[in-house]
Amino acid sequence: METEAYVISKIKEQAVMPLFYHSDATTCVNITKALYDAGIRLIEFTNRGAEALHNFKTLIAERNANMPGLLLGAGTIKTDNAANDFIEAGADFLVSPVFDSSVCDTAYMQKILWIPGCMTPTEIHAAEQAGCKLVKLFPGQLLQPAFVSAVKELFPGMLFMPTGGVEATDTNLKAWFAAGVCAVGMGSKLISNEMLSSNNTELLKEKTTELLKLLIKIKKQ
Repeated sequence: METEAYVISKIKEQAVMPLFYHSDATTCVNITKALYDAGIRLIEFTNRGAEALHNFKTLIAERNANMPGLLLGAGTIKTDNAANDFIEAGADFLVSPVFDSSVCDTAYMQKILWIPGCMTPTEIHAAEQAGCKLVKLFPGQLLQPAFVSAVKELFPGMLFMPTGGVEATDTNLKAWFAAGVCAVGMGSKLISNEMLSSNNTELLKEKTTELLKLLIKIKKQ
């Protein structure tokens, strides 16, 4: 398990957090390998189905054998039981769609980075008081870049990562990063349901490679 500071540095460096779930373990491995081959070194696998924990363990084993340097986190963590299960399975970090004090306590005790989901200044304040350095702004399509611009001065030490509705376009990404985010979370806008159902890893590699190049250009501006 890597340190919180190291994982945060990698999130900032990559500037995008790809996230997905699929019930089929082989599909999960193929999608993860495609992302890795495109240059991704940090992925959130979401806890959104009965096979999530089993498939996450499969990904950890595959990572350890064939994908050195890849950080694998568990997303959609809403209970301390789920947090403990995925930490035991080898998660490098945890992501939640909400702020949950029991998950916060578990992450603190296990010394693992936890990224809570926040939608209001009150929730961001709770995360800040709990010692969180990075929050997931969710749902991003409702909050928009203007929200970040409005609240970032209230929380000068906080890092922001919008998730939900972020588009892999120059205009949308520029708006988010100009507002002050350190990274963006991308699920179906990057890894579409069609890609998952058809196992179209070549298209995913192509889209991901283009996205990483675009992010490098935007961060230099």
